[in-house]
Amino acid sequence: MIKLKDTASNNAFRYGFLINRMFPYIKLVLSRSILLFLLAIPLGLLDGVVAISLRPYMDFVVNGNENQTFELFGHTLYLQAFFINLIPFAIVFFALIQGILKYVCNYLSDWTGNKMSNALKIDLFKKLTSMDTQFFDVNSSGLVISRFFSDPDQASKNLIATLKTLILSIFEFFALVFVLLFNSWKLALIGVGVMGIAITPLIFIKKKIKSVSNATMVVSGDMTTNFNETFAGNKIVTAYNLQEHQNNKFEEQIHEQFNLTMSLTKRVGWMSPIMYFVCSIGIAIVMWYGNSLILSGEMSAGSFASFVTSLLLLYKPTKTLGLTLTNLQTTFVSIARVFELFDLMPEINNKPNAVDITTIGSGIKFEHVNFEYEAGTPVLKDFNLDVKPNETIALVGNSGGGKSTVVNLIPRFYDIKSGSIKINDIDIRDYKLENLRNNIGFVFQDNYLFTGSIKDNILMGKPDANEAELAEAVRLAHLDEFLGTLPNGIDTVVGERGSSLSGGQRQRVAIARALIKNAPIVILDEATSALDNESEAIVQKALDNLMQNRTVFVIAHRLSTIHNANRIAVLNEGELVELGSHDELINIPDGRYRYLYEMQFAANREEQ
Repeated sequence: MIKLKDTASNNAFRYGFLINRMFPYIKLVLSRSILLFLLAIPLGLLDGVVAISLRPYMDFVVNGNENQTFELFGHTLYLQAFFINLIPFAIVFFALIQGILKYVCNYLSDWTGNKMSNALKIDLFKKLTSMDTQFFDVNSSGLVISRFFSDPDQASKNLIATLKTLILSIFEFFALVFVLLFNSWKLALIGVGVMGIAITPLIFIKKKIKSVSNATMVVSGDMTTNFNETFAGNKIVTAYNLQEHQNNKFEEQIHEQFNLTMSLTKRVGWMSPIMYFVCSIGIAIVMWYGNSLILSGEMSAGSFASFVTSLLLLYKPTKTLGLTLTNLQTTFVSIARVFELFDLMPEINNKPNAVDITTIGSGIKFEHVNFEYEAGTPVLKDFNLDVKPNETIALVGNSGGGKSTVVNLIPRFYDIKSGSIKINDIDIRDYKLENLRNNIGFVFQDNYLFTGSIKDNILMGKPDANEAELAEAVRLAHLDEFLGTLPNGIDTVVGERGSSLSGGQRQRVAIARALIKNAPIVILDEATSALDNESEAIVQKALDNLMQNRTVFVIAHRLSTIHNANRIAVLNEGELVELGSHDELINIPDGRYRYLYEMQFAANREEQ
């Protein structure tokens, strides 16, 4: 079983491997990404302009001689006047350039990040729809949403934004280091050395980021599941006064998430004050040594002012560089989780030489079928059943006896542990999955209707059906009279899960969906058990139309609805204990079917 909670992000530190796997998505935005990274270079370098401009400003404007001159194109210019007039315009010009570059970089960062994220989400959604039923059985909706929807954002948007910031910080760092070296290589060695010491602690927090990120993902998934369950089960919450229970559960999850966040903060947050403290030591050493250089005449006041400004500005990219590398590690954890999803393989697949079903000429056979959802807990034990073409078989028995399991095995929602299920004397595992399921129509107890119109939901059975086929399905499902009462008829939009329709109406839409599919095999799983007598009567008429000239498996809670089945298979604790028509089984003394039948009708008489 594939459990998303078992995520380990084992490849989170294999950066080359992860970038290589991300490259098909990076390739989609490669040209704009390159442009973004190229624009980040001058944007980073511009911070050095401010620092280096202080040297001539201090030397020629503040401390300069107003009579100092230089020749330019045959004209004599006064240095002090020249810089007084030039520097204000230069500041405005460079600020304008920097502002434009920041806007373009931010736009390109968002565009490329969202484009990559969308491509990842599309492919992950395809992966999600390819997974088998057991995957959804063992993973909560919240965790699935978190993994398949949130991680792609972290993996793509953060990757581009973080790489942009990384490039920006690196070139800002080098520009300022150049200014330091330009002013004094001796002081530069001190300043850069101290900055290097300040970011050293980064190497110690990588594994903690990974473990906390994975744990936070699980908690976030649990919180989303809680939201989903509270929303979908709002009537149960209200009816049983479960508000406090749900509130406490959510509060515990919030506290757990808070503790995880603070756990990471405790291990990462100390970096900033340590960096600040170490850098302050470096600045103090520079100030002390710089004074001696000025007094000895090795350095001008302008050079020193430019140097100190560069060193102070250098703290920002150094700190940003540290935080960016931390964020980059978090991003690689998300990328690793994303590709763990891509590496998931459904346990039920097509065989290499799978074939198509052509007809149901020899019926359906269960031969010595054994099945278990969990290892060591058998659900079906040596189950044998031979169903003839166009025969209606009813499956009855106590709850948990294996009835639904039998019908879930036919379309391979699950695969059997041993034995075989055959259609036309060919094992169903030798058929193509899509073709196998195209030959089976389903009507469940609680049929899921998707948001959209009634017509949209019916056509899911056969998207290319023509108007005549649609009208015939509506008529046979006894939907026409009901649709005539709606202002928009068949184009009426139903709410989420079909909540705007009654149970009987939803069932008839589901029956119409199965009718228009026109599959030779039909599975009816408790299709009328949740309906009142009036709704059941009209739904039963629709089901009778669906069952004509088809091989049908019926699971019915109400035994009165299966009198007309050709044969009834009685299951008890995963074993077939009786098989025959209603009349044959009801006449077996001490028979299991007779016991169930009499017990149900005794209960009905007591209710009356």
